[in-house]
Formats: sequence, C-alpha cells, structure tokens
Amino acid sequence: MVGKSLASPLLTFQPAINCSFSTSDTAASAPRFSVLKLSSLDGLTLNIRTDAIRGRGCISVCTSQKWVIRSTAKTQTIVLGDEEKKMWEACRQALSAFSFSDEEEDKILGKAFGQIHSPYWGEDRAKEVPKFETVNDILDYLKNLGLSDDDLGKLLKKFPEVLGCSLEVELMTNVHVLEKEWGIKGKSLRNLLLRNPKVLGYNVDCKGDCMAKCTRCWVRF
Repeated sequence: MVGKSLASPLLTFQPAINCSFSTSDTAASAPRFSVLKLSSLDGLTLNIRTDAIRGRGCISVCTSQKWVIRSTAKTQTIVLGDEEKKMWEACRQALSAFSFSDEEEDKILGKAFGQIHSPYWGEDRAKEVPKFETVNDILDYLKNLGLSDDDLGKLLKKFPEVLGCSLEVELMTNVHVLEKEWGIKGKSLRNLLLRNPKVLGYNVDCKGDCMAKCTRCWVRF
C-alpha cells in the first residue's frame, strides 16, 4: 500500500505523544535540558525546545541510543532501538491509507503487538515489534474478503488486535469455519466482520466448559 512519506522519529509522534532521545546508560545521571538543534537519524535537522507550558517534549543527553515513546494519555512507554524504530515506521506506512492520525496508528500497532496493554490478549501477548510484511499481508487478506478501505478503517478501530493475530492459523482458519460451518460468506461475511471482527481471532472453543480465554473463544459467537 502506498501511503504518506516516513516522518522523522522525533516528529513522528507529536503532538499526542512526548518523545525523548537519550544517550546514557546511567539512569541516575541528571539530564540537561536546553534549546538544541540536532540532526535526526533520517538526516533531517530539528530544532528541539523544552517548553513545559506548551506540553512539548524535551531532550535528555545521556549514551545508549533508544527511542522512547510516551503516551501522555495512559502513561505507557514504548522503547525502540534504531532498527526497531524503522520497522515501526514501515508498519505505520502500511496503515496510512486509512486516514488515521499518528496517535491512532501508534495505538493500533501498540495494542496489536503487546506494546500497549490490551485486555484481549490478557497476559499471553509478549511485546513485539511489528514487521511490515506481516501487517501488509493481513491487510491484503482482509481486503480480498470484500472489505473496502473505509471498512478496514472501521474494523481496525474496533479490533486493532487483528494485526497481531496469525494470518494462517487464526484468520484464514476462522474464515473457512464461518463459510463451511455457518454458510457465511460474501456480503454476509463482510457484515459480520464489521459487526464482530473479533471472530477473526478466535482460537479456542470451550463448549461451555470455561477455559478462561473468553475474549478468544467461539462461545461468544
């Protein structure tokens, strides 16, 4: 999918998220705050200001290179290395066709890959940095089911975790079950997925004998 051009890491998550670039292995070392002019990893020159009144981010100077993304709404932090940041940006590019804000793209990816807590996964989802191929393959598969870009945008807002599900083991298998066992396909399948997209991630059937995996159980269907 062709989307908007990649933004610089320090610009990517503003204004909804404060970002800090650190260069110290010593957590106890006192950061220095000032007005700085830096060149980012993408080759862009940035003017960074510490402006507490406007709620802008600040730069602390220290030694290990990590991109720290802080959600001001839920105080959850995503820490990415340089290569991981490039992977994250590529996945955001895959979502750019759906007119999400930067904050929405980060939230969707964060919930899908365990970077932001989601009750859907419970404690089962380990943190993972998404891969472009994984995200793009799932989006292409859903589109081939008859979902338009507008449909996909609605589905992803309602069930962002779908991007973190297994394409072959869960999505394809469940669509096959819906078609074979329930005769749901075509427009009926599209309507079902818009109404209850979580069906794509079902991976257990307790048959009434609870297995404590209710968010992913066919009993909810």
